[in-house]
Amino acid sequence: MRRYFWWCPGGLVALLILSATLGPLAALLKQPEIVSVLLWQDSYLVHVAWFSLKQATLSTVLSLALAIPMARALFHRQFPGRTLLLHLFGLSQVLPVIIALFGLVAVHGTQGWLQQLGLQAGIKLPDYLFGLSGILLAHVFFNMPLATRWLVQSLEQIPQNHWRQAAQLDIPEWQRFRLLEWPAIRRLLPGLASLIFMLCFTSFTIVMALGGGPQATTLEVAIYQALRFDFDLAAAGQLACWQLLLGTLIVISYGWFKPVAATLTTTSQPYPHYQKNTFLPDLLSLLPGLFLFLPPLSAIFWFGLQAVLNHAWQQELLLATTWQSLQIAIAAGSLALSLSTGLLLSSRHMTIRLRAPRSGKLLTGVGSLILLIPTSVLSTGLFILLQEHVDLFSNGFWLIIMLNALAALPYSIRALQEPMQDLLLHYDRLSDSLGLTGFARLRLLEWPLLCRPAGRALALGMIFSLGDLAAIAMFGNDELQTLPWLLYQQLGHYQMRAASVTALILLLLCITLLWLVEWLASRNEHREPPSLLE
Repeated sequence: MRRYFWWCPGGLVALLILSATLGPLAALLKQPEIVSVLLWQDSYLVHVAWFSLKQATLSTVLSLALAIPMARALFHRQFPGRTLLLHLFGLSQVLPVIIALFGLVAVHGTQGWLQQLGLQAGIKLPDYLFGLSGILLAHVFFNMPLATRWLVQSLEQIPQNHWRQAAQLDIPEWQRFRLLEWPAIRRLLPGLASLIFMLCFTSFTIVMALGGGPQATTLEVAIYQALRFDFDLAAAGQLACWQLLLGTLIVISYGWFKPVAATLTTTSQPYPHYQKNTFLPDLLSLLPGLFLFLPPLSAIFWFGLQAVLNHAWQQELLLATTWQSLQIAIAAGSLALSLSTGLLLSSRHMTIRLRAPRSGKLLTGVGSLILLIPTSVLSTGLFILLQEHVDLFSNGFWLIIMLNALAALPYSIRALQEPMQDLLLHYDRLSDSLGLTGFARLRLLEWPLLCRPAGRALALGMIFSLGDLAAIAMFGNDELQTLPWLLYQQLGHYQMRAASVTALILLLLCITLLWLVEWLASRNEHREPPSLLE
């Protein structure tokens, strides 16, 4: 069956994405002031770029230094709550940053749990939550669990017969680590380190909340400050260009060393090869990570439930902001789903029907272009491009939806790509022989197989949109607020009671969506469709 318009969905979506990304980028680069000052000729640019690289490097080193011994302990030991702990570590990947900041303030702030314990013991603890130390603490909170899960997965790929042979030969513990564990860890470290470095380098919310002033500012935060506070387009453009350049180099390096997930079947109970005298080292390996991760997470639930019991949730502003956040999240998730579907409809035709996989990858690669252009850079370009033609703050609602949808697009493509290609590969000839086209094919064949992957893509898009702070910080106003922005303002004014309710609501929304993603992933996505002969 000839298909003459196969290129329309993907072509139109690709054109839209390129216009929404390259257009603002071109407007940014056209600024005459951009090339007037080189990096090394401006002390502020040098400081900001150096601090961005320094904090990302230190965060990566600390996260991996804690994750490696913790992963080894979790791999070797079985204890009550181990599975739950690994699931909680997965929560850190989708937990909105601003929620974690609330937990960190509740534990490490001037009125936090640790300060109160120190005062009861007669010790005055220093204020370490703001500045470089606070940024490192927050980055480790997020990235240490991520690295730990990846490393546990890598260790589980070691064949169990290797452990049996090591036990039979009575190989010392250090030699077991050198011969068995370190090769598995070493294969993963370059890609894992580049991933963590990229996440820390492009961090916006953490640095803006905990930076503590010009001495602890990264490129992304400096761009925001230049636009919203100083309205200095030249400075914002220069910073955005350097952010784009350095970010592109980091993304390219990540592509070279991209970590590969475990493909072998993992065991629920590791082979019992560890010696009894290693209990204390394992405990000492677990305690620092648990101390950093569990108290802030517990504080979110503790203070949130207390505020709910005191009816602190009955706030008109909170309810209105929650509804507005849901509107933006649903719209952004739906837009990301629509764009990814359009790209994949044409991409799978190229890959399977035309047997041109490189062209198909190139088309889907357009959807991942946002990974090379940080949100701060894209927002700056949009600001410069539209400021003379559009009231940016009156149309901030639609701009935020577009930016959030573009940010979620790579994850939506990843969730849909394999199921859509498998469907075409296995059922294309059958549907052609039965004369199924258009809506009939969608209803009888496509939708039964794609409803669950589409639900996962929508939920992931909504999660990323719910936790976004960069877009709302750039284009938000007094009438347009989201839960992350409201929580950021409440933390800035030390309104801990109100902030606890906001954090709890946002956390419950994200947990609900995360549960939906996990539930859909656990189902058999490639189930047989309804009989086409009925």
